[in-house]
This record gives sequence, structure tokens and C-alpha cells, in this order.
Amino acid sequence: MARWKAGLISAGLLLVAWQALCWTGLWPRYVFPWPEDVALTLWRLLTSLELAVALTHTLKRIGLGFALSAVGGLLLGLAMARSRTLSDLLGPVVQGLQSMPSICWYPLAVLWFGWNEGALLFVTTAGALFAVAAATESGVRNIPPSFVRAATTMGARGWRLYTRVVLPAALPSLLTGLRLGWSFAWRPLMAGELLFLNLGFGHLLAMGRDLGDASQVMAVIVVILAVGMVVDRACFSRAEAAVRVRFGYDKAA
Repeated sequence: MARWKAGLISAGLLLVAWQALCWTGLWPRYVFPWPEDVALTLWRLLTSLELAVALTHTLKRIGLGFALSAVGGLLLGLAMARSRTLSDLLGPVVQGLQSMPSICWYPLAVLWFGWNEGALLFVTTAGALFAVAAATESGVRNIPPSFVRAATTMGARGWRLYTRVVLPAALPSLLTGLRLGWSFAWRPLMAGELLFLNLGFGHLLAMGRDLGDASQVMAVIVVILAVGMVVDRACFSRAEAAVRVRFGYDKAA
């Protein structure tokens, strides 16, 4: 609850700063809309169900893309951590692809899949997969060797060694990789929805841009920010807190 309260306080401070900046009159109101203008636009998008339709399509895409990247990244990271040869071969490539801007995948995705959902899914998955893989490999490799030796001495072998020892010990790094993957998946998805003009948050952003409606652009940005905060607090922060309690860093509530 303390973290939720802190998030609400930070949102309130941001709102106050926004309103104070509006009062300065540095930009015209139609370029830099006031909070009340954005609130009215947000209400219009809610009542017309435009926001609900966009939210449904965007969450469906980000959910599927993130799930594929999480599974693929975890498997690739575990394979690289298990095999030094595979790590030497693929490690530099994974690091390079992780740092490459995700939008660079779009020309290839369009050639392979066309201007459709397949291209969006491919780029969203590619944007997050390598971050998850890199974090997974790093987490598994940084496990204290004594853990593995003790488990092996007690008879843990094969998949039992990974499910009972390796993965639980690497959980902090895995959660960090998944959190990074979630944020990385949003970037190519928003770029793709802006380019393809399909139903989604990107479509609403593009409509606001084309119509010169800064209030709509700001309203959609606020919703994207809210979705990110809710998912982070409800999923990743809760999982991280549970792991910290499990490893004895914090006390259970």
C-alpha cells in the first residue's frame, strides 16, 4: 500500500507541475493543453468507447508479444548459460540486437509479413526477447557455484537442478529482465501502431496528431502512463517484493 500511495503522490505532484507550467503561458493552450482539457477529452474517449477499443487491441498485442519474448528469452538465456560455446557464439549477437533500436526491424517485418498484425507481433517480440535473454544468462551465470555443487551433491540433476535451484536463485535477475522486456516491448508496438494506423493507442495518437488535437495526444499519453504504472505495481513490484522476502532481504508483511 505504501508503494501505491507513493505512486499517487508522485502523480499528484506531476499534475501540479503540469498546471503550473500551463499558467506560465509559455505555449498556446491548443499546443500545450491544460489538465482540464485533457480530462474532458479523456471523458469523450471513454464515453464513445474509443479508448476501450484501443485498450483492448493494444493490451492484446503487448500481452502476446511479451509472452512470446519472455518464453523465448528465458529459453535462449538458459541455453547460453548452460553452454559456454553457445554463449561465445551468440552472446555478442544478443548484446548487439538488444541495443539496436527496435524500429529497425520494421522494414524487414513488412517484407516478411506485410502491413498486418504479424509484423506488429514480430517487432514487439524482437524488441523484448534479447533483453530477457541477456538478463537470464547473466542471472544464471552469477549464481554462487556453491549452490549448484551442494544441489549436485544432494542428487539434483537435469531439469530438477534447474527448477529447484538454478531458476529460484536467478529469480532477481529474471524479474529484472522481464521488467526490461515489458518496457522494450511497448516501444516498437507504439511505433508500429503509429505507422500502420490500426486500432490501438498508436491509432489514437496518430488521429490526434493529424487533427491537430493536442488534448487527445496528451490524454492517450496519460492512459499509457497509467497502464504502465498499474502493471508495474500490480505485477513486477509484487513479484519483486515476494522474491525479496523469500531471500530474506525484507520481512514479510
